[in-house]
Amino acid sequence: MTQIRVSGHGDLGVVTSFKNPANCVKEYAQQHNLPLYKWPVSPGDCQPYDIGVVVSFGHLIPTSVIQAFPLGVVNVHASLLPRWRGAAPIIHAIMNGDTETGVSIMRIEPKRFDVGGVFAQCCVPIKPYVLMPELHTQLAEEGAKLLMNVIRTYPQSFEKVEIQNEDKVTYGNILAPKITDRLTEANWLRMSSLQLYNRYRALYGYKMLNTKFLGKNVNLVDVRLPSSNATDVISNNFPDYKQPGSFVFSKELKCLLVLCAQRTHIEVHQLRLEGKKTMTAADFNNGFIKKLNGENLTFTCNKSSVFI
Repeated sequence: MTQIRVSGHGDLGVVTSFKNPANCVKEYAQQHNLPLYKWPVSPGDCQPYDIGVVVSFGHLIPTSVIQAFPLGVVNVHASLLPRWRGAAPIIHAIMNGDTETGVSIMRIEPKRFDVGGVFAQCCVPIKPYVLMPELHTQLAEEGAKLLMNVIRTYPQSFEKVEIQNEDKVTYGNILAPKITDRLTEANWLRMSSLQLYNRYRALYGYKMLNTKFLGKNVNLVDVRLPSSNATDVISNNFPDYKQPGSFVFSKELKCLLVLCAQRTHIEVHQLRLEGKKTMTAADFNNGFIKKLNGENLTFTCNKSSVFI
């Protein structure tokens, strides 16, 4: 959370949690000699400032703190609200296969998340193969520019608040909640190759897709959509009796071909077996597949696996 004095010299204060010693926000404030406040703050800490700014804060701001700022508190939210209200909008946008997302500068309302009026928005396309960290960086840069424009054009920008259109809400059945380990599980029986790949892209750099092989956990480190003719691969490697999760090693592509739902398949180029270091698919073939003589070559999902 950031506190800004719009009038005068534009003073800036920083509010953050001190629980995690590796706090880049705290380090930045200290390096630049910015006033630093430990969360939670009191209304008295906020009174010297005109407006509060929240970015990926993760805490519900008390009403007394919001009201301590003459201009209230605004939030830089990484979605085109009201779409993807919640804690992980970037991950859920990619995971859902969205082709567009964006940034919203919105007013924080007491006792509720992501429902306030919107001051400004900008759209950002989601490229088909973009990974979460790249999109995160792009949205951060666009959000910073949009926020500065809203503050620079005060008070005009505060007179153009748009009420969120509840008809466009993905809040209920498709909320963007915090990411749990359950969402990392590859559900071969229910998820197509595209759905699995989108989940891999969405979680990349944060968590890894995982599955099970002979009762051991497996992290899927490098996952790709098929680079060859999918129909031929399916017909040549996966007879009709093969179940999703079945896999073979392709000498030509040097990867595992894994059967997914809807008779689709995905490529796994690197993986990590429980208790082992990350290995290539070729290493996995030499170390494990050959010893099994082609039998029991199936990834399975946990009973707790969910599909969203």
